[in-house]
Amino acid sequence: MSIVPIVNLASVSRADVALVGGKNASSGEMIEALATQGIRVPAGFATTANAFRQFLADNRLDIRIAELLARYNAGAAGLEQTGQAIRAAILGGTWPATIERAIRVAYRDLCKAEAIDLIDVAVRSSATAEDLPEASFAGQQETFLNIRGEDALLDACRQCFASLYTARAISYRETAGFADQPIALSVGVQRMVHADRAGSGVMFSLDTESGFDRVVLINAAWGLGESVVQGSVDPDEYQVFKPLLDNPKLSPIVAKFCGAKETKLVYAAGASGTTMTVPTSQQERTSLVLSNEEILQLARWAVLIEKHYGCAMDMEWAKDGPDGALFIVQARPETGQARSMAGTLSRYSIKSKGKVLAEGAAIGDAIASGPVCLIESAADIGRFVDGSVLVTATTDPDWVPIMKRAAAIVTDHGGRTSHAAIVSRELGLPAIVGAAGASRVLHHRQEVTVSCAEGDRAFVYEGLLDFSVEQIDLANVPSTRTKIMLNLANPAAAYRWWRLPADGVGLTRMEFVISNAIRIHPMALVRYAALATGPDKDAIDRLTEGYADKRDYFVDRLALGLARIAAVQFPRPAIIRMSDFKTNEYAGLIAGRAFEPEEENPMIGFRGASRYHSPLYREGFTLECRAIRRLREEMGLTNVIVMVPFCRSVEEADRVLEVMAEAGLRRGENGLQVYVMCEIPSNVVLAAAFAQRFDGFSIGSNDLTQLTLGIDRDSELLAGQFDEQDAAVKWMIRHVIDEAHRHGAKVGLCGQAPSDHPEFARFLVECGIDSLSVTPDSFVAVKAQVAAAEAGHASPQETRQEASTAQEAHP
Repeated sequence: MSIVPIVNLASVSRADVALVGGKNASSGEMIEALATQGIRVPAGFATTANAFRQFLADNRLDIRIAELLARYNAGAAGLEQTGQAIRAAILGGTWPATIERAIRVAYRDLCKAEAIDLIDVAVRSSATAEDLPEASFAGQQETFLNIRGEDALLDACRQCFASLYTARAISYRETAGFADQPIALSVGVQRMVHADRAGSGVMFSLDTESGFDRVVLINAAWGLGESVVQGSVDPDEYQVFKPLLDNPKLSPIVAKFCGAKETKLVYAAGASGTTMTVPTSQQERTSLVLSNEEILQLARWAVLIEKHYGCAMDMEWAKDGPDGALFIVQARPETGQARSMAGTLSRYSIKSKGKVLAEGAAIGDAIASGPVCLIESAADIGRFVDGSVLVTATTDPDWVPIMKRAAAIVTDHGGRTSHAAIVSRELGLPAIVGAAGASRVLHHRQEVTVSCAEGDRAFVYEGLLDFSVEQIDLANVPSTRTKIMLNLANPAAAYRWWRLPADGVGLTRMEFVISNAIRIHPMALVRYAALATGPDKDAIDRLTEGYADKRDYFVDRLALGLARIAAVQFPRPAIIRMSDFKTNEYAGLIAGRAFEPEEENPMIGFRGASRYHSPLYREGFTLECRAIRRLREEMGLTNVIVMVPFCRSVEEADRVLEVMAEAGLRRGENGLQVYVMCEIPSNVVLAAAFAQRFDGFSIGSNDLTQLTLGIDRDSELLAGQFDEQDAAVKWMIRHVIDEAHRHGAKVGLCGQAPSDHPEFARFLVECGIDSLSVTPDSFVAVKAQVAAAEAGHASPQETRQEASTAQEAHP
């Protein structure tokens, strides 16, 4: 019976998995359906699954393979021995004449179509059970790059056939539940994208750790993409906010991280199909692989591909060095988040922290502990102890048999799209990738705790630490009239809470980003030329490398740091408080002491609004305003509301608003709202005047209590008298709410008191407060307490309506 041994990729679709395997079916689908939308996929052809079966049958290998697998399943032969025997048999087989002729003709046709005498091609394995939503088969079969010539192509195709029976591939099929299914292999042959002279990487249409589905995650490295997939390089990472990509005037890139990229994978000179790893230059290590325009182009392609397939996608991309064109070289369903439970939220909490031994990028959000098992080479995986924390430099598919037996995984290298990361997600294991030096610092049998529950950075702590895990059923969270918002400070942790049904971000403290992501006093960047030579200036030079204008470093880092927090709740409001460091805290920043006075009592000193119009800081505040403008105008995050802290007087409010307007942030323009913190008695006494200048108040209950009662909130002697529910404080709160509402301003409260004290939550509801902003871990409890309070108390609007009705009934 005659078969069709070769098909053009442009003629197949995702319905043809049984014919050409998942990878090739997806490539054909994109060529056929998405090329008209501008997505570039390298042209090529594929051998069919029937060609694989005929190759086996004509060489009588189907019988031999069945015999060898039967011996393995019966325990009469080992996994490695079985895999080697099958691969040797396949590599010794000869091509049926019809299949060999078809491959040669197809290669010649591709050369002719591309107008190249001997075109370089990528040769990729594509199994008939891979790239499924429930199993990725990541890296289980081989890929051969830079293949040139018909004979070299035939050899590469035979090696692809053999790779179906590596020990790792056999083991993975057993783990994934495909061991008893007949699997065939197709080989995809596509025009080579010369990323060795540019860059390449991996892209997901969601955040791989949290499942936040409104961002595109892109990893990029110089050279060929295998280094990113294998995790042998620490790549760049970019995040793009999908809902704003439709507007070509916006640039919604919400995160950019420059990876170390110390090596790159390139083609070896002379030999077809061989590659080598070489060091990158200093400029390559400190430069981003992709421009903003290229990042946005890839992100738009990711959105189109996701929409076409109807599910979250895992894609590989490459940039051609000679012409600079971008290509999608693979696309498959994302497998990690596809198996997560959308209606529940697992919350891991570490109860105590030990010494930090290593840190890197967090994979997952779980915590695990156990003894370290340090494995330096795949040849030593037989030494792995079940239930240990696997520590190694990097992993590849050969490591899967022991990865599934680990409590957690830690690798020196790799990013969030590396092999170790992908497999760890599929297995549901916490992992840390890119933990530089971990294999040198950690030692065999050392007891450690691996925590991935603290944002996108994860930590290896010394010792077996206590931790808890709670399952939150989001379906049971009650609805409330009072808006319950989130306090978010750490951009790295923002995506973790996207499933909470919050009403926005009620408080983001700018100081967290300044102290952690920027680290330099803003005035040191403004007055950089006047800085004295020394350690501070050297540190600034290192941190701001690549920035011609040092001030741009501050604006760029601040905007990107705040963007993820604003994006996670978009279009719901995200209230960002302008900087409120005290002078002693500002002085702790790099070069800060040169710009800060020494004060006896910084708590009520030169802080908040008083800095913004002062010659000592006004230029620094202008940089903060520039960052907010970038968020709102360039990225499109118009949900950002600005909040002014510690504003002592109405006159000061006017001066601050004037400075903001001069910096391009004019209240009311482009929908900009400006709030003020209510934390000083003068804010309450003159609430009507403040309400005419601001759109809303946010009650800072700690400072308001401190200044109303005259108690230092840090005083141990007076701690028993510090009470946010004191009658005087409650009078202040009720009064500002009444006055604000009378003048059309909103009022919220930020703090822990409503979660710690249900009676305080009832009091705030009775006062008609518009919103409460709480930490994510107390959100569910506060929501329940507010719902109960509302159930027993009519809303202020209902009360007014009832009073009006009663007056009409009894004039």
